[in-house]
Amino acid sequence: MSEPKHYTTAPEDRISLTQKTAYAVGMFVNNLQAAALPAMVVILNLGLGMDPVLVGIIVAVPRIFDAISDPLIGYVSDNTRTRWGRRRPYIFIGAILAGIIFALMWQLPEGRSQSFYFWFFLVASICFFLAYTVYATPFVAFGYEMTPDYHERTRLHSFANTVGQIAWLGVPWFYALMASNLFRNEVHGARTLAIAVGMTVAVLGIVPALFCREKFGSLPKDQVKKSFIKNITEFFKGMGVTLVCKPFVKICAATFLVFNGFQLGMSFSLYVIIYYLFNGDKSKAGILNGWFGMLTSVATLAVIPLTGWIATRIGKRRTFLITIPLSIIGYGLKWIGYSPGHPYWLLFAAPFIAFGTGSLFTLMAAMISDVCDYDELRTNQRREGVFGAIYWWMVKVGMALAGLLTGILLNASGFDVALAGGQSARTLLLLRVFDVSIPAATSAIAILIMITYTITEARAHEIRIELERRRGKLGS
Repeated sequence: MSEPKHYTTAPEDRISLTQKTAYAVGMFVNNLQAAALPAMVVILNLGLGMDPVLVGIIVAVPRIFDAISDPLIGYVSDNTRTRWGRRRPYIFIGAILAGIIFALMWQLPEGRSQSFYFWFFLVASICFFLAYTVYATPFVAFGYEMTPDYHERTRLHSFANTVGQIAWLGVPWFYALMASNLFRNEVHGARTLAIAVGMTVAVLGIVPALFCREKFGSLPKDQVKKSFIKNITEFFKGMGVTLVCKPFVKICAATFLVFNGFQLGMSFSLYVIIYYLFNGDKSKAGILNGWFGMLTSVATLAVIPLTGWIATRIGKRRTFLITIPLSIIGYGLKWIGYSPGHPYWLLFAAPFIAFGTGSLFTLMAAMISDVCDYDELRTNQRREGVFGAIYWWMVKVGMALAGLLTGILLNASGFDVALAGGQSARTLLLLRVFDVSIPAATSAIAILIMITYTITEARAHEIRIELERRRGKLGS
């Protein structure tokens, strides 16, 4: 699909560096919350000996609550009217609550039963994800509405995701840190680390609420004072309209496949590194896992602005069709890198894999901003909150599914944590197959879906012109 015409960003559509930086700090906090829990939840299995299937259930069940809370918070923030705006109060409160709950949920007492740990952590996880939703859903929606310009949206999300990627630099070292000699054991390490993460989330998470300014401001009173029944009716009607928006559905499907395929594959990486490359030596495995994760994150830091630069020249869809195939090459190199005689060969795969994780959310966030305009053209409503909520709910459902499938596939492979370094050859082969083939296959399907995505730069510009005819220029 050709994109023949290139439009220049008007000065009034530019976002100031102060605003971009404040939003980027929020993105760091958002990523930290998303990354920390999956990086630490392995302690429930390797530190407390919990059945992998139970761990998978702990990861999956909170997503059932997200199915309601995410779009509901999105709808509420779309329709909130306060002196501080639609989004900022929720961002402020959500950051503080999420930080406190995350710190507390890891203060697990030792010597209790598997049943106790399961129920304690399940309830705590549900509470954490509800608080995370209060923060993340309005925050994401905030980013969709900060500028009406096709390219400035890409620049904003490129900048914010570059800063946000810093969270992923440290997270790969979480296991090595928790398993190090600094702590009595892995569980003690998790307790201490959780306090540091929680404080970071609570303090830095309020920055966008304090320093960002909303584009659309508060809603008129006649759009807010509606009956409870009318609000519920409009909520479900809006959900239905959103779920049949074809460009949005394609974005959700592609993200679901690329990111959650990556997450599911990576769930097996630490197990392969520990038991295949290092024969059960967790210390050596933690170091390699840390280097691999950090190298992937450093490469991603380079990929994100590169993605933004390319997308402002050839379009978002075309850029996606370049970066995701490069990540598939990375998964192939990962298979070669799993060599017990040369374990650090694995690092050669990291820069290629980074093209998938680095480009995905930069491109998709900018695309959803375009979809919000497309939706307003069709419905006469601004619904960034609902779009953002459903999009990230799809991501989180995939993460939950990845966690659940990890436990199921671990058991299916014959993995037994009690065997230490003595896992069977069949188990080790299946773990490698799961690690490499799943994300490669899901990424390939996502490419086929995005080939048919239709909102090009020219089409986005046409939509904006029509919207401005209706309601006057944004920000005027």
